[in-house]
Amino acid sequence: MDFARRCFRKVCSLCVAVVISLSTGLYPGLAQSATCSLPSLHAGVAFPLELVEADWACKLEPIISHYTTANKLGPLRTPLSESVYLHLLDRPPMTASLINRLGIAPYQSEPRGSVRYWGNDGEGTEGIVELVYQDRTSRIYYLEGSHHSRLLPHIAGKAVVLLRMNQVTDSNGTEAMESTFVYYTRLDNRLLSGLLSLFRPLAGSTVTKKMVKGVESVNRLSLTMQQQPDRILSEAAKSPAFTFDEMALLKQMVEPRSHPIDRAPAKAVAP
Repeated sequence: MDFARRCFRKVCSLCVAVVISLSTGLYPGLAQSATCSLPSLHAGVAFPLELVEADWACKLEPIISHYTTANKLGPLRTPLSESVYLHLLDRPPMTASLINRLGIAPYQSEPRGSVRYWGNDGEGTEGIVELVYQDRTSRIYYLEGSHHSRLLPHIAGKAVVLLRMNQVTDSNGTEAMESTFVYYTRLDNRLLSGLLSLFRPLAGSTVTKKMVKGVESVNRLSLTMQQQPDRILSEAAKSPAFTFDEMALLKQMVEPRSHPIDRAPAKAVAP
């Protein structure tokens, strides 16, 4: 009996050893942490992806390497100073609320953390946007969302949006911002894989239209801020009113000469 028990224990130990060996062989990530490398050049534009945290790099890499659609948009010009542009860009809930209240687009946005936001464009697309990295000229975003419409089936997926910004001055000395977007999307819907060759152009066109509309909405907001600053403050004061800090910031934004705004600091964001 003792001999049989000893044999049984040895066999079990051998089985465990084999399972561990196979697991680490088939899934090297279990034995050692994976390292992911992201290229810096995308559609001819350089982005500081080498500065992205390692965990984030491994989250972005499958989307960039195995995308469903990939597109470039821009450079597009927005008639805003750099400081105002950055403050609107880094405050999605406030910006979306202004665009909504002005009747430009039915956007909605709510914070889900310090650099994480829920958003809805009012036209079938919603999801979570997370800021991965930012500095004075770049933003890198990770998105998870879904879209439904009469033309497309209900689809879900992930995206990486790379944004490069440059301040420019026109012949009249007016400041503006030029923005270039490179974005990758990867669908989660396996059932669409057989129709991918037909579906890709339609999906890519839909994403591009969403991006273009977002930029156009910000442009319309910027013109209203310049031409009708009182209207901006009036809309912000309507119920539910903006916070005291948001109202103070808006006053600075519509009166930039008398109230200069500090620039946003550069930083990397941990996942």
